[in-house]
Amino acid sequence: MKRTLYYAPGACSLASHIVLEESGLPYETARLDLAAGDQRAGSYLAVNEKGRVPALVEDDWVLTENAAIMRHIARCRPQAGLWPEDLHEQAQADEWMTWIATSHHVAFAHARRPARYTGDEAAHAGIVAKGREAFGDICTMTEVRLSNGGWALGERYSVVDPYLLVMWTWARGPTIKFDMPASFPAWTAHARRMAERPAVRTVFEGEGLRLPE
Repeated sequence: MKRTLYYAPGACSLASHIVLEESGLPYETARLDLAAGDQRAGSYLAVNEKGRVPALVEDDWVLTENAAIMRHIARCRPQAGLWPEDLHEQAQADEWMTWIATSHHVAFAHARRPARYTGDEAAHAGIVAKGREAFGDICTMTEVRLSNGGWALGERYSVVDPYLLVMWTWARGPTIKFDMPASFPAWTAHARRMAERPAVRTVFEGEGLRLPE
C-alpha cells in the first residue's frame, strides 16, 4: 500500500505527521505551502476538496480531518499502543480529541484568520481579541488537566499527546505569543517530554520547526 500524508509545516497536520512516525507504518509526505496557496491548487483540491490539511491517501482512498486520521493510523498499527484498549480510556481520548478540534483549534482560528468569520474588516480586531481571550481560557483548562504530570491519559501515551503539542506550539507562536513556561508550566513540561521522543524530533526537523526547550 502506498500511504501519503499531505501536510503544511507547523499546521495541525503536525499531529498526524507525528502519529505516523510513531506508528512505524511506511509512508511518504507531500508538503504544501499554505502561504503560497498550494491548498487551493486544483491538484490538491482533487485530493481534498476542503482545501485544508491534513489529508491521508492510501492508494486511491482519501481520509481527511486530523482526529480521524490519527485514530485510523493508531488502529492500523495497534502494536504501537497509540490508541487505548480500555473503553473508558478510549472515551477520554475521544473527549480530548473532540475538545482540541472544536475548542482550541476554533479559538485559535478566530485569532489567526478573522476574515474567515466576517467580511467586515472593521470587525476583525474584535474577533482577534476575543479569539485570543477564548484561547487563553482554554489553555488554562488544559493546564489544569495536565497538572498531575504524565500524558493526557495519565501513564499512557496516545494520539492525544501530539495533538496537544501542536496547540502548545501555536500558543507560543506569533499569533498568540503566550509565555508558555511562565503561564502554563504543566503543559510546558508535557511539551518538553514530547520533545524527548525520537519521532517528534524527526518530524520537527523534517518540517523545519523549533522543538520545545
